[in-house]
Amino acid sequence: MKIKPIGDRVLVKMETMEEKTSGGIYIPQTAQEKTQTGVVKEVGDDKDAIKVKPGQKIMYDKYAGTTVKIDGEEHLLMKMSDILAIIE
Repeated sequence: MKIKPIGDRVLVKMETMEEKTSGGIYIPQTAQEKTQTGVVKEVGDDKDAIKVKPGQKIMYDKYAGTTVKIDGEEHLLMKMSDILAIIE
């Protein structure tokens, strides 16, 4: 399935956190905080509002966007205003 955002929306593949700490302790999914970084996969058609490009790693607002599952992987569909920074 392919999703193409419209307007000032961006499709981001969420990055998963490590399930094991550096000390070797496993953290269950329910105890992990929601990830706040991801990789831009698709951008909408509002070229004036969108400041990111596909492939860039970003940091986004903690409760941003709508979660969608594409081919078994979780993605977020969010507004450009929910993106806080580009990670270089």
